[in-house]
Amino acid sequence: MALSHSSPSPLSRGLGDMRLWRDRIDWIRLWFTGIIPILALIIGSLWVPLQSGTAIFSSVYLTVSGISITAGYHRLWAHRAYSAGRPLQLIFAIGGASAGQTSIRTWCRDHRAHHRYTDTDRDPYSARRGLWYSHYGWVVMRRRPEQTGRVDIQDLSSDPIVMWQRKHYLTLLFLTAYIFPTLFCGLMYGDFAGGFIWASCVRLFLIQQATFCVNSLAHWVGDQPFANRLSPRNCWFVALITWGEGYHNFHHEFPGDYRNAIRWFQYDPTKWFIWLCEKAHLAWNLQRFPENEIQKGRFQQIQRQLELQRQGISWGTPVEQLPTWSLGEYTARVQNGSCLLLVDGVVYDVKEFVGKHPGGEKYLLEHLGKDATKLFHGGAIHAHSNAAENLLSTMRLARIVDVDQPET
Repeated sequence: MALSHSSPSPLSRGLGDMRLWRDRIDWIRLWFTGIIPILALIIGSLWVPLQSGTAIFSSVYLTVSGISITAGYHRLWAHRAYSAGRPLQLIFAIGGASAGQTSIRTWCRDHRAHHRYTDTDRDPYSARRGLWYSHYGWVVMRRRPEQTGRVDIQDLSSDPIVMWQRKHYLTLLFLTAYIFPTLFCGLMYGDFAGGFIWASCVRLFLIQQATFCVNSLAHWVGDQPFANRLSPRNCWFVALITWGEGYHNFHHEFPGDYRNAIRWFQYDPTKWFIWLCEKAHLAWNLQRFPENEIQKGRFQQIQRQLELQRQGISWGTPVEQLPTWSLGEYTARVQNGSCLLLVDGVVYDVKEFVGKHPGGEKYLLEHLGKDATKLFHGGAIHAHSNAAENLLSTMRLARIVDVDQPET
């Protein structure tokens, strides 16, 4: 007798799905980037008021951490958009650890993969996988190494400061992200609890969520003045909360440029900071993509956008696609009652327009069955406007092949 195999019950399937999700979640990252900040916000709002001194320090330290990521991790190490001396690199390495966004080497590896494989399955935070995933899901969901596209990081592996930070990253993280702000606020303002809650946990949450917005919102919201083949967009709001990183459409087209914003009115304090470092001889070799190429990209994008708009407009049947008539056929059709006009060798059906002609019906009716080319182009009072020519193009009916000579 054959044995029957019963299908799994809904309960067992549900438990299996839960175990699958549980195994995919990186619980350590979830704890430090999600659970601790939420608990800190709850505790802080209920029992630990934000003192003015702690608030000022938290804001300054938040900026130091943020600039270390944008000017250091991103534009210096990930894209080599400029060169910096060891003192500035060391500040970025320590300040970047205080942002709690992994080591320089890991961060840059993922970011280079993001640029090389944008919007594909090998992009570690691909926008094609949804807004939630590109913002936070990629952080807390485990990925196998082969799921991230391969990139060259030999320059990072041979950089002594990068490798020093990688070796001591966890120690630097706890010292700079938790212990230092707690002790500073405690010793300076007598606010140890506020230092831990606001200057440590909440600050970390804010800078992480701001950075994640570059991966998510800057691929979903905004305009695309340089290219629209991929998802990156320019979003002023993201630029506002990420020290200038929101001009993402420009950045993906010209990643080697030390700037994200290229117009004076666009907010990019990271660019300004790097420029000041150059003036102080802390940085040099600032890379700028040729202005001609930037304008070329902008112009090409305008062309593409105009072409899309053009395709949505009715321009009438193209002249070369019109059926061909002889002049005698045109005349015969008018004699049989058709309301037709001839201009530049093209026959137009003006039946619906005769009563709407701004100059009156008489001028049109007088030239039915005749060649009205001279009249239309200014042989009477004035030449017709561009709008009139556009409107007439929608009334094309046929083309005459023997007005001047037979069609070859």
